[in-house]
Amino acid sequence: MSDSFAGAGRYGVYRGENLAKVAFPLGGIGAGMVCLEGTGAISHVSLRHKPEVFNEPLMFSALHVQGEGGNASRVLEGPVPTWKIMFPWGREYHGSGGGGRNKTYGLPHFADAEFSVRFPFATVALKDRNVPLDVTLTGWSPFIPGNSSDSSMPMGGLEYRFKNTSTKSIKAEYSFHSQNFMGVYALNKLPENERPASGVRPIGGGFELFQDGTGDAPWGQGSFCAASDDPETKVNCRWFRGGWFDPLTLVWKSVAKGETMDNPEFTEGDPSPGGSLYVPLELEPGEEKTVRVRLSWYVPASNIRIGQGLDDEEEKKKGECSSGCECGCSSAEKETHSPWYAGRFDSMAAVDSYWRSEYERMKNESKTFSDCFYNTTLPPEVVDAVAANLTILKSPTVMRQKDGRLWAWEGCCDDAGCCAGSCTHVWNYAQALPHLFPDLEQSLRETEFGENQDSRGHQNFRACLPIRPNTNSWHAAADGQLGGIMKIFREWRVSGDINWLRGMWVKVRASLDYCINTWDPDREGILKEPHHNTYDIEFWGPDGMCGSFYLGALKAAELMGAELGEDVAEYTGLFEKGKRCLETELYDGEYFYQKIRWSDLNAPDPVEASRKTNDWNVNYSNEARELLQKEGPKYQYGAGCLSDGVLGAWMAEVCGVGEILDKEKVKSNLKAIFKYNFRRDLSEHANPQRPTYALGSESGLLLCSWPKSEAL
Repeated sequence: MSDSFAGAGRYGVYRGENLAKVAFPLGGIGAGMVCLEGTGAISHVSLRHKPEVFNEPLMFSALHVQGEGGNASRVLEGPVPTWKIMFPWGREYHGSGGGGRNKTYGLPHFADAEFSVRFPFATVALKDRNVPLDVTLTGWSPFIPGNSSDSSMPMGGLEYRFKNTSTKSIKAEYSFHSQNFMGVYALNKLPENERPASGVRPIGGGFELFQDGTGDAPWGQGSFCAASDDPETKVNCRWFRGGWFDPLTLVWKSVAKGETMDNPEFTEGDPSPGGSLYVPLELEPGEEKTVRVRLSWYVPASNIRIGQGLDDEEEKKKGECSSGCECGCSSAEKETHSPWYAGRFDSMAAVDSYWRSEYERMKNESKTFSDCFYNTTLPPEVVDAVAANLTILKSPTVMRQKDGRLWAWEGCCDDAGCCAGSCTHVWNYAQALPHLFPDLEQSLRETEFGENQDSRGHQNFRACLPIRPNTNSWHAAADGQLGGIMKIFREWRVSGDINWLRGMWVKVRASLDYCINTWDPDREGILKEPHHNTYDIEFWGPDGMCGSFYLGALKAAELMGAELGEDVAEYTGLFEKGKRCLETELYDGEYFYQKIRWSDLNAPDPVEASRKTNDWNVNYSNEARELLQKEGPKYQYGAGCLSDGVLGAWMAEVCGVGEILDKEKVKSNLKAIFKYNFRRDLSEHANPQRPTYALGSESGLLLCSWPKSEAL
């Protein structure tokens, strides 16, 4: 890298090798995304209601500058990251041995790039000694706290600013190009007479890439739009139709010559392989101009149906299910996920029209949030970390169904969501939504205590999609269900809506009573019976982590019940018992721990319990049974220092419930976590689980350590 960007480093600014894995999501909450990479490339195009992390279609911007000493033409991106050159881009591209087919890597790029972020805005600065322009690209999408509607739009903006840094006037041309990547692979392989219509057509200062659905596959419908509001914009919907590398070759030929193509769509023969738009630039010395490109998309249906709902169970009993989805029924014949924006807009044109008319307002309101967010005395490392995590709300991790309710995965694999259903013991820890978009967070509570809870008070910790009553056939999760009670308290305090709380109270009480009857049947204030938790295991015997969630839920219920005039004396008594137990019997003078107990319980022995619940990850082989008799149930932490040791105490405080444990003991616990579990270098640490998360000379926090005894 040259010294074009020499200078002191700043948080939120990335250069050189640090650009290689930056991907900043553009798009709305639950609306899909495209990512702006650190170099300025567009990738991670995930518009069909699932992650497609390595979906990098042929889509790029270019610049042609006329000069006396020769013309300069560049892809508006920095150098191609080394890892991409040998990456196996999939069957369509014949792997890395195919030479990077349908990629722009072989075209001239800018010599240097720098990426900086002020969420929800990200800027890429580009420099090249042969280009007499100062070039910056800013990508953004609406993010307006308190306005979940505009923050859930399927759209993103790209703003390219060009400033003449020479002493002469400059003529140049900006262009944006994309192949038609909206075709669904399976539908494109149908016989020609059965394939849905697909192609490129003009739309309001730009082009639309589209594919229709079919009767059997309505989910195939999808459109992507790129448009500019510059009055001099020219649009080409007629890329050269040919084999091999002809389309890209001819597109680049037009860029290198500084040609502007203004062609409508083809009316006969094969559809266009892609579309382009062109904007001429004439800049005097010191003059600058910004070209805006509005990206938007419209994919109104899907074939996604997740979970076992009561309706699926009924069809199974009747023998009406066939193959096709998780529950065994045909997803083509049943309701599937449709995004929120499909209920708001009826077409791609309607989305683009709203984007065009409201662009400036939504940008200003998003900037107001950004300016407020970064106007802080918090250390830049903290601000940068928070901003990085806010981007999750713009990723395919989050979905929003047609009625507006939120639904989410635990995270994203490369080509699918990971662990379905707004998992309560995972989404416990997300604190941005309730304060930025409280209506969306409230919808999660309504699902948990509505469709996910049965008459016993048992909650299924994973919701179906589309959201519907589920079978409640699996065990509940202690930290998830108890955490939900604290979050009900939080949502009431955030909204101030006592009527909402009154309407939820009966279900809240049923939920807490279920937890008591199931895990604390002797009313001791501790969770003694085996209780499922966020580690996808059961804790056997009382522990500080889930025990603190229990205390937080009891205190939250006590406070809510008192406000509603309800008798909550039992909850008060259990809280006091549990607090004494945690602070004396489960505290070793330095940190909180677990007392393992697996006999003399209502629950069957661990082997039988694992069979009964059909746990996928707790299999008691013959070897494991021998260890059970010697050491106790699998995966217990016992006398260990668990980093989540009294996490429920944190949850209670951030939910507004207040302090539930002795402050000095909690402080000591935190110091012990740092003392025993933080590693500045992991080179000597053996980690057989998910090693790519942290390894080698990287720093990290261990989940648990056993400084005073061996791990069980």
